[in-house]
Amino acid sequence: MGARRRPCPQAAGPEGAATSLAAPRGPPSLGGLSSLPPPRLSAAPRLPLRSVCRDLLRAQGRLPSSSPCPTANGSSCPPGAMAGSPGLKPLVAVCQVTSTPDKELNFAACAGLVREAARRGACLVFLPEGFDYIGSDTAETLGLAESLDGDLLGRYAGLARDCGVWLSLGGFHERGQDWPTTQRIYNCHVLLDPTGCRVAAYRKTHLCDVELEGRVSMKESSFTNPGPEIVPPVSTPAGKLGLSICYDLRFPEISLALRRAGAEILTYPSAFTVTTGSAHWEVLLRARAIESQCYVVAAAQTGKNHERRTSYGHSLVVDPWGSVVAQCREGPGLCYAEIDLDYLHRVRREIPVHSHRRPDLYGTVAAAAMPVP
Repeated sequence: MGARRRPCPQAAGPEGAATSLAAPRGPPSLGGLSSLPPPRLSAAPRLPLRSVCRDLLRAQGRLPSSSPCPTANGSSCPPGAMAGSPGLKPLVAVCQVTSTPDKELNFAACAGLVREAARRGACLVFLPEGFDYIGSDTAETLGLAESLDGDLLGRYAGLARDCGVWLSLGGFHERGQDWPTTQRIYNCHVLLDPTGCRVAAYRKTHLCDVELEGRVSMKESSFTNPGPEIVPPVSTPAGKLGLSICYDLRFPEISLALRRAGAEILTYPSAFTVTTGSAHWEVLLRARAIESQCYVVAAAQTGKNHERRTSYGHSLVVDPWGSVVAQCREGPGLCYAEIDLDYLHRVRREIPVHSHRRPDLYGTVAAAAMPVP
């Protein structure tokens, strides 16, 4: 198996603060279909899997001893899945944080959770939208933004290397190449591999412009550019990962497009408000899982981000049957779930909705023939 490496140092404070492992609800028998066994979850330390991942990367020459990978705009390094040891399913960790306008405090909190997740054996760690910061107004939000080659993502690349984990960094405030002319940013979901290389960058395509009278007022399009494309799923140790961000959750077209492209896990890093989250969060996530027959992973902001902003929280993982298999409690912390691709493929095999779809019909509705007077 290779020598076990030294685990990442633990951070004081957030360890296990909101860790939750909900017991999965197995699907019932359906007509002539057999009952599918629920995936097994585990909270026990799983360092051997992460050791195997790191050893395989070294053997493949993809884990340098120093200098980080060069970072181009968007995808910079060839992605590649890492195999775990036989019989041991990949463990993912989902972080729940309360970001503020203080970038240093936010990094310390996120890094502590990532180190704890790595110590527990997670191969893939998910952070929510706005993990870098949540500004108190538009001017502050624009003023704190950085490029993908800036200091903050460099620090996260170092964190990924130190801990030997993949990092899903959802909702980074990016100053793109057009910043000097537009003075607008992108809401960017960045995926780093355990070498610190940026293997994907998805820019949010659906911007949140919402006006709920007397409750919620948001106009993301006033300072953010919409992304131009959906990014193909990326192979990771846990499966093929499709990237989205928060408000994208309300558009099933993107989840189905990612499923057609081979996604096995959909991720929605988010910062839902309490008003919209309490009504729509879980039901939308479960719907995306059921219709795509993918795992859905949703890291979330929680609590009071600043005087005018409170986030809903409830970070969770949904399996391909639509069952919530892990969820965070109140406050910052972590939840964990194992990704069982054998279970996923069985769900897809027994209810093959993907092959039953009628793309020749969707998008158009034929006008009814009108009777001739």
